[in-house]
Amino acid sequence: MNDLSPPTNTSGCRSAPILKQRGQREVFCGLTGIIWLHRKMQDAFFLVIGSRTCAHLLQSAAGVMIFAEPRFGTAILEETDLAGLADAQQELDKVVDELLARRPDIRQLFLVGSCPSEVIKLDLAKAAERMTQRHAPSVRVLNFSGSGIETTFTQGEDACLASMVPVLPETDARQLLLVGALPDVVEDQAINLLSQMGIDAKVLPAPRADSDLAVGPNTVFALIQPFLGDTHAALERRGARHLPAPFPFGEEGTTAWLAAIATEFGVDQATFDAVTAAPRARARKAIAQAAETLAGKSLFFFPDSQLEIPLARFLTRECGMTAFEIGAPFIHKAIVGPDLDLIAPGPTLSEGQDVDLQLDRARAQAPDLTVCGLGLANPLEAEGLATKWAIELVFTPVHFYEQAGDLAGLFSRPLRRKDILASDPTSFGPKYSGGSGGLAPQRQP
Repeated sequence: MNDLSPPTNTSGCRSAPILKQRGQREVFCGLTGIIWLHRKMQDAFFLVIGSRTCAHLLQSAAGVMIFAEPRFGTAILEETDLAGLADAQQELDKVVDELLARRPDIRQLFLVGSCPSEVIKLDLAKAAERMTQRHAPSVRVLNFSGSGIETTFTQGEDACLASMVPVLPETDARQLLLVGALPDVVEDQAINLLSQMGIDAKVLPAPRADSDLAVGPNTVFALIQPFLGDTHAALERRGARHLPAPFPFGEEGTTAWLAAIATEFGVDQATFDAVTAAPRARARKAIAQAAETLAGKSLFFFPDSQLEIPLARFLTRECGMTAFEIGAPFIHKAIVGPDLDLIAPGPTLSEGQDVDLQLDRARAQAPDLTVCGLGLANPLEAEGLATKWAIELVFTPVHFYEQAGDLAGLFSRPLRRKDILASDPTSFGPKYSGGSGGLAPQRQP
């Protein structure tokens, strides 16, 4: 039998001192969240009010062909808008009218702020209110900021979901709300596990605006992503109650996350064991294969995705790694506290960043694996440090039991690649692909 109570570690890191530094930071744009959000919300459209650089970012990062009809676009601020020679609000109204006339399937329209629109103080909240009055009830217009001036790239999703919470209908029903965007196949796995325990769950964001999603004082919510601080606060303002738990990364984290929900809804031990036993065994087996490479290796996290603390818990406890430093953009203990409780004392916890000082610490400690943003990865690789791109952890299915082995594999592959290169530097050179008539690089193991 498995104990439904979450795992504990009386000597965890929740009360450990936090190194807080403020200096130059390396961050990625918050508009990135649109790339996965527009796939989840099937009747929504994300209109970025920004520059051509914003448009190029979304176009290239999303991999959408120019002649396709994606659920996002950019209203480009021209020189006349930036110089105040044109009324940007009137210009925005024209763009939205044309968009809604062309795309009558849109039911939710998000006006997304960017660095340029925030620099010129364009009031998108007022614009959203005006447009909602004009286009209601067929279209609901909301706004949020995707600017990268003061945020991390995952906060785009947080800002989007937080903007939706105030307009959700009120309900007194006793219900579970899962909060955070996941790939459909992973979301289905989570809902199926809970359904087998007799628990019905709703998900924010819902795929369509006309869903029966509502919130009220009898709503309890479980976060799926650790970067949803603003959404957490918005739901609590609506009277909902948070279920704190380790995040569902790996076998241990997934079990503890499910156990917190099962305890809240009175699921008995026998039912919990019957539902989780088989997927837990599969997850442990899959993790063990990657852990052969990871065990005994050292790790250094630069702050980037806000996934750092739950991932450090997974890698140290389930994969046998040692963390030198766990850097996170923000440390929200009401959200990541349960994960901190499970991390053994030893690593430096750092919040925020002075990138030069942090680079000095990483070089001095020479970890076997460094998790960092795209801007630091190549320079560190050139210095001989194996790296893992933090952004890949957001774009890859890594939550819950069936993805636990894939999650561990994301960290073991850079180490295996480094070992192969050390033994044979030509292993990753171009090789004849056979049949394509040209050269093709082999896939990294």
